[in-house]
Amino acid sequence: MVLQIIARVLSAVVSVYMVLCFLRVLSSWLPGVDLGRPGDILASATDPFLGLFSRISWLHAGAFDFSPIAALALLTLVNSALTTIAFSGTISIGLILGMVLKALWTAVGFVISFFAICTLLRIIIVAAHWNGLHPIWRVVDSMLNPVLFRINRIIYRNRIVNYLQSLITGFVVLVVLSIGGGELVDRLVHLLYGLPF
Repeated sequence: MVLQIIARVLSAVVSVYMVLCFLRVLSSWLPGVDLGRPGDILASATDPFLGLFSRISWLHAGAFDFSPIAALALLTLVNSALTTIAFSGTISIGLILGMVLKALWTAVGFVISFFAICTLLRIIIVAAHWNGLHPIWRVVDSMLNPVLFRINRIIYRNRIVNYLQSLITGFVVLVVLSIGGGELVDRLVHLLYGLPF
């Protein structure tokens, strides 16, 4: 009973901290806006935690920084564990492994979906013959091209394919990975939780 009360209090604290981190991430997208003293308090409360993840180099892809996603995924995992303890009063190794797996997939699945959406937008731009040389598309290309190169290298080996075909192949693979990966993770989590399918 005491463990459940402590877990509920900690879960509430983590939930509030998640909201603060999310607000800090949003405020970082508005560099010209001065939030004054509340912004300074928000930054001092969240920057040390968010900074731990921003130092991890593989969370950066070109101009995109995925470190806030990793930070929020960790907080989600901790909050999920605390919520489980608060309601059940116990926690098992299977439950912990299932929560870790689900939190990891949430972050990875988000990145895969993000790349799939960017690829779909790029397909539309290329197929419609719109201005694909705009600076924003150069940034998107710099992020997508390493992913597309790896996918096409596996699918086509050493054959040369045009850019639109490369984009379509990449999009299909990313969608299959997103759907298939989500289904696989759900099945594994059910196994770890000891639940029927």
